[in-house]
Amino acid sequence: MSIPNRRREFYISLKLILCIALGIWLGAVAVFLTGLLLYKNLPPAQTQTLDRAAAQLTAPPVPQAEPETAMFQKYEQSLRESEARQAREQAQEQQQRTFSRSKCDFWMQQDRTAPSEKSRASINQYCG
Repeated sequence: MSIPNRRREFYISLKLILCIALGIWLGAVAVFLTGLLLYKNLPPAQTQTLDRAAAQLTAPPVPQAEPETAMFQKYEQSLRESEARQAREQAQEQQQRTFSRSKCDFWMQQDRTAPSEKSRASINQYCG
């Protein structure tokens, strides 16, 4: 390819890109003008509805502190219940460990003095 050929291809490509961009821009303008024309020809009742909807979209949202406060209170209550449940479970575990500890000591002594299958099974059961 010679340099004039490349230059010619470049100009053709540039023209094609500009034509496509111009077509897209003109299409957007046509869509906007069509929408504007339709809006102007709507009955007043429908335009008022559209105006109210547009006002609601552009107006800042009203802060709703009460639902957030209610959600936070619900979260706090759930957290307190969870902590209470964990405390109960820990107390039960501690009580069970204390109760099992004496049985564990008994079966460990039994296994030392007279090893048997029953003493080994009881050690596994009570000593973990």
